[in-house]
Amino acid sequence: MESRAGVLTLLVLFSTLLAASAFAADSIGEPGRGADGKNPLKNVYFGEQHMHTRNSFDAFTAGVTMTWDDAYRFARGEQVKLSTTGEPMQRRTPYDFVAITDHSEYYGVLKELINPKSELSKSDFAKGIQKARTNPAAAKEAVGKLINSLVTNTSLPEYVTPEMRKSFWQKFQDTADKHNDPGKFTALYAYEWTSIPDGANMHRNVFFKDKAAPVPFSSFDSIYPEDLWTYLEFVRAQGIDVFAIPHNANVSNGWMFSENKFLGEAMDERYARRQAANEPLFAMAQTKGQSEAHPLLSPNDEFAGFEQFPNLISLGVPATIDSASFYRQGLAVGMKLEQKLGHNPYKMGAVAGADVHSGYQGNEEWDWKGAHGAQDDTPKKRLNPKPNAAGEPGFIVSSAGTTAVWAEENTREGIFNGMLSKETYGTSGTLIRLRFFGGWDLPAGLTADKHFVKKAYAAGVPMGQDLPPHPAKNLDKSPSFAVWAMKDPESGNLDRVQIIKAWSHPAHGFPMEKIYNVAWSDMDQRKPDADTGKLLPVGNTVNIKEATYTNDIGDSQLSAVWTDPDFDPTHSAAYYVRVLEIPTPRWSTFDAKKLGVEPPKEVSPTIQERAWSSPIWYTPSPEIKALAKKQGRKPPAKQHASPSHHYSKP
Repeated sequence: MESRAGVLTLLVLFSTLLAASAFAADSIGEPGRGADGKNPLKNVYFGEQHMHTRNSFDAFTAGVTMTWDDAYRFARGEQVKLSTTGEPMQRRTPYDFVAITDHSEYYGVLKELINPKSELSKSDFAKGIQKARTNPAAAKEAVGKLINSLVTNTSLPEYVTPEMRKSFWQKFQDTADKHNDPGKFTALYAYEWTSIPDGANMHRNVFFKDKAAPVPFSSFDSIYPEDLWTYLEFVRAQGIDVFAIPHNANVSNGWMFSENKFLGEAMDERYARRQAANEPLFAMAQTKGQSEAHPLLSPNDEFAGFEQFPNLISLGVPATIDSASFYRQGLAVGMKLEQKLGHNPYKMGAVAGADVHSGYQGNEEWDWKGAHGAQDDTPKKRLNPKPNAAGEPGFIVSSAGTTAVWAEENTREGIFNGMLSKETYGTSGTLIRLRFFGGWDLPAGLTADKHFVKKAYAAGVPMGQDLPPHPAKNLDKSPSFAVWAMKDPESGNLDRVQIIKAWSHPAHGFPMEKIYNVAWSDMDQRKPDADTGKLLPVGNTVNIKEATYTNDIGDSQLSAVWTDPDFDPTHSAAYYVRVLEIPTPRWSTFDAKKLGVEPPKEVSPTIQERAWSSPIWYTPSPEIKALAKKQGRKPPAKQHASPSHHYSKP
């Protein structure tokens, strides 16, 4: 389908349709945490912003029967059964909010294909889907057909009618409304737009605040992000609040953070401005790996190799390793484009998610039940080195990530506005508490002050925001950052807190980065290397054979006020926090223990769970640049920085 024609058709349809129509317990030790009701200093709420039920085509063909109701019940802490095995499962810590993001492609069609009363069930394609529900070989073939239709953008037209989408979308909203409980649990309206041209991931999840568009936008309407933005802009013009979150840049083949438009033309001001307005956040991690960094792009980062997912989705072909495929380099690319175009298309805060296609949110390593229904629903299947129907051996898949939102209250408006403001962070699944502020006059003892959060808001800005303009009278003044982190009560102690700085080289325009350790456990014994700034490892208490660990290393809480020693007031920069736990057993090690076998050698038997904050950005004003030029200022002599290695697409 021609993209622009598809968009026009859908917008006309919209016009017609519109015309017709916490943590459950108290969280302890969180600075600024308030009682019930609105808290102007904000509470942290943990939840899921990317998951699939039986109503997604790839979950359905994998035998998943878990419903929207099941997913909400599990998120709230109720015991449910994994649909493909009947195994009982229950969250140790309930979530505060959930967005179910079933694919808009073939939305509402799948159940009709197995309904004997439906005319759709009589087609050859439907008969193949029916076999797939109980036959692994048929499932692989069915998934292949459906994925191929997305890769080639050749839908089966009888299965993508807007009317069917509209009806099913309304049923989803009704279910979300039933489970939404303001102040206690938030069920967001959401879905996934699944553009996958030539196997490259360009997926976005779409979120609404308190009312939804009449019909979800599908990649069969258009595979182009700018057409999705047209849809979002049209929806907002009708008084409906909405935005999108991209994910899995790591398998985007260098498209997600490109300096060019989707079709290859150089990015222009309008494109950059529209992307910034429509995509405020980025999902840092989920079951198909993390997109923060890669060892080949960040060779000086000893933690960049965390949970790598190397292949294009379902194709088994290695994805291109490119600066445009990872968030850290994307931050620098965005600042470079801002200098050129006046807008930063990649000024995105951080979240994380699951992308689990089994109807639950599996962020806990000890209770991982797989991501793809009957393909990996037992330890034996997950540890099998042979590729499953998704094209990967099960053990390469990560457990789910988690999104944390600082918001005044746990309501649709509160969570949505918290996400839109970018006062968010993502984790690899752990429920670390994290605060991050920046400013020009943050006192050294701020994090120890009993009014820390109130004073930090008054003196600076939180994660996700821009630093106030530089005090032009003093070019030697550097920004300071206050960071506070507390461990997940159910996970490992904290190893360290790092602040990662990204910027674009002023002469050559390539991404630059530097990692600063600002707080760590056993600071009296662990000293950073004088030349590299690196710390010795925290240690490792994991008993791999027994899948256990002890929390007798690391700290329960870390905090610091840090000032950038290499600050250049003439260069844009982005600062974000990475918090690392001590090593704990990876889910694959728990599975190996259950089976009495050795963990797979292809992945690490341990994991250092982590959190990534949204950045705080600094942008020099024209006055600052002019003043620095007048004074003949030069960049700091010692940066310990390294250019990110760049690998272009073949």
